[in-house]
Amino acid sequence: MKAPEPRARVVYESGRGRICPGCGWPADDCRCSKNLAYGGGVEAVPEKPTAKLRVESRASGRHVTVVGGLPRNPEWLDALCKELKKACGAGGSATEDSVEIQGDHRERLRELLARKGMTVKG
Repeated sequence: MKAPEPRARVVYESGRGRICPGCGWPADDCRCSKNLAYGGGVEAVPEKPTAKLRVESRASGRHVTVVGGLPRNPEWLDALCKELKKACGAGGSATEDSVEIQGDHRERLRELLARKGMTVKG
């Protein structure tokens, strides 16, 4: 027996424009989980954001410095992550509302974030 062929997906409609192939909604109002991960929208970055520093230990025994409590703005977080990684000379990643830097860099990050005009706690 032959497997059924997958149905074709609509990717454009005249009245609605581009259609997301994942969820079927217009691309500007996509309901996919990747877009909903940030709460369905992007938060504005306040004039003086508050950053909360902490160090976590991973199961492998390595330490990670987490800068948490940041606004949920993916573009801003990615830019901040890139800048902090370069300043610390370490790897890291931006998550939903925080930045993780490999290693214990609390003192260096405290100074860098204060120079950027942020309130630093922890």
